[in-house]
Amino acid sequence: MNKKNGNPMLQVEDIHISFGVLKALNGVSLEIHKGEILAIIGPNGAGKTSLVNVINGVYSPAQGHIFFEDKDLTIMPHHNIAALGIARTFQNVALFKGMTVLDNIMVGRNLKMRSNFFAQGIYWGFAQREEIRHREVVERVIDWLEIEHIRKTPAGMLPYGLQKRVELGRALAAEPKLLLLDEPMAGMNLEEKEDIARFILDANEELETTIALIEHDMGVVMDISDRVVVLDYGDKIGEGTPGEIRNNAKVIKAYLGTAALK
Repeated sequence: MNKKNGNPMLQVEDIHISFGVLKALNGVSLEIHKGEILAIIGPNGAGKTSLVNVINGVYSPAQGHIFFEDKDLTIMPHHNIAALGIARTFQNVALFKGMTVLDNIMVGRNLKMRSNFFAQGIYWGFAQREEIRHREVVERVIDWLEIEHIRKTPAGMLPYGLQKRVELGRALAAEPKLLLLDEPMAGMNLEEKEDIARFILDANEELETTIALIEHDMGVVMDISDRVVVLDYGDKIGEGTPGEIRNNAKVIKAYLGTAALK
């Protein structure tokens, strides 16, 4: 199915960002269309995480613009960007280790809560009704991710693969329009990778979440992505369908190699 119909959901236009003399991104442009899964690949140091950090407002580019549903994100604070409907996970697990799975996922609802700190503290009236509504959303996410059995377990006690699933749950609890996944399968065994790949596909198809992911497992990238963007030392060197990327001579030379295509 062609998912590139209509205007793009996100436009990245000529983004430059440097750290001292290191050019992390050198005029990178790309589009993400509603309903697609876009993979961003490249060797270590290619600028993939820097690109995600620019999109969600962690870094401000020296040059260029980013538009999300025609709103300019370029100098917007990251919490305002999140409120527009962009959520992310991190390359390294960033959970509150002493909090339960349920409470960690509940954090994903914070931007949608309207009661003030005082009302939340006394837990009465509107604040109580609001928390009940948000908790219902969180419980649905927990059921959807098949982690009911660990919902009251402190996150720090879980094996790594389940921690990554909880982090995905926290991002999904925000009900994002666009979900940015930074190496969601790093450090996982084959079975854990298959589980996360299934949840990513289901989030895209069932929850209608547009997804951009950074991933090094080329088998996963080629299996689940609609399009692939390839970065190398801050430059975009390739873009296309998985089939087109497999046959892109520049990408093969810089990153994939012939062994990765077998």
